Amino acid sequence: MITAYLAAEGLENQLCEELAHQGVEVRATHGRLLLSDAAPVAAAWAANVWHDCIELPVASIGTAAKALRDIQRNWAMYAPLHHRRAALIQEKLPHVSSKPVVFPAAAPTSPLGSWTLLAPDRMVAAASCRSPFANGEVELVEDKVGPPSRAYLKLWEALVRLRRWPQPGERCLDLGASPGGWTWVLARLGAHVVAVDKAPLDPRVAAMPGVEWRGESAFALEPDSVGPVDWLFSDVICYPARLLRLVERWRASGLVRNFVCTIKFQGETDHETARAFAAIPGATVLHLHYNKHELTFLLPLQPPDPLPR
Repeated sequence: MITAYLAAEGLENQLCEELAHQGVEVRATHGRLLLSDAAPVAAAWAANVWHDCIELPVASIGTAAKALRDIQRNWAMYAPLHHRRAALIQEKLPHVSSKPVVFPAAAPTSPLGSWTLLAPDRMVAAASCRSPFANGEVELVEDKVGPPSRAYLKLWEALVRLRRWPQPGERCLDLGASPGGWTWVLARLGAHVVAVDKAPLDPRVAAMPGVEWRGESAFALEPDSVGPVDWLFSDVICYPARLLRLVERWRASGLVRNFVCTIKFQGETDHETARAFAAIPGATVLHLHYNKHELTFLLPLQPPDPLPR
C-alpha cells in the first residue's frame, strides 16, 4: 500500500511535521508529493491525499495513457519533473474541465484520480483521492470590484468545499469582520449579518442590506447577547488556542448551527491545537488553496455527503 500526500505550495514542512506527529514515515519525496507505505491518516496540511497508489511501468506514451484509461476516466497530472513526457501522456487522456469556479457553486462529486511520473519509465497513480479538484487547487472567478479585501476568496472556497452556504434570510455572525470581506460575501447571499469588530466596516459593506455592525471584541461578546445564529464565521487574528476556547464557548451555548473559522498560526505551527479542532465530532480541518499559514475549521450541522475515497 502506498499513500501519497501532496503538500500545499510552500507548506511542505508543516505537512512533514503533521505526519511525523502521527507516526507516519515518509519513504520518498517527489516535489511536493510525500510517499508513505503506512495507512492514510487525516492530514490537514495536505492539498490532496492519494489513496491506494499503484506503481506502473511506462514503456511508451501510448501504453501509459492506456493503463490509466483502463483504470478509470478522469485523471489530474502532477508533474514537478519530466513535465514534457507527462504532458504528452495527459494529452491522450479524456479532458478534465479546469474552468474557474463561479461562486456560489458546489464542489464536483465525480471521482478524479491523480498521477505523476517518478521517472521517465515509471509512474505512480491513485484512482481515489481526497480532493475533487486537480492537485487540490480550487481556482475561483474573482470579483475585483465589490469586496474590500481578498479575504472573501477563503470563504468562497470553504463554502464551495462544504457544498453549502447561507441562504436568504439566514442569520450569520461574522467575528473579526473588519474591513468586511466575509460580511460582503454573506450579505450578497441574502443573509442577515451581525458583523463584530472594534474596527468599523468598509462603508460600502456597512451600507449593504441586512448588515448590522457591532463595535465590540469578538472574545468579549456573550452568546446570549446575540441569540441564535445559523452560521458563525470567524477570520479573527488570534492564537489557535484562544480561538478554540471561543468555539467551545459558542458550541456549549447551543446557539450556533454551523461554524466556519480560520485557524491562524503565528510563528511555529500549533499542531496540537489543530488536532483538538479536528477531534470535535463532525469537524473537518483543512488547508484551503487560498489559505496562507492557516487552516480552516468546518463544523456543519449536517455534514455533506463524503467524497469518494
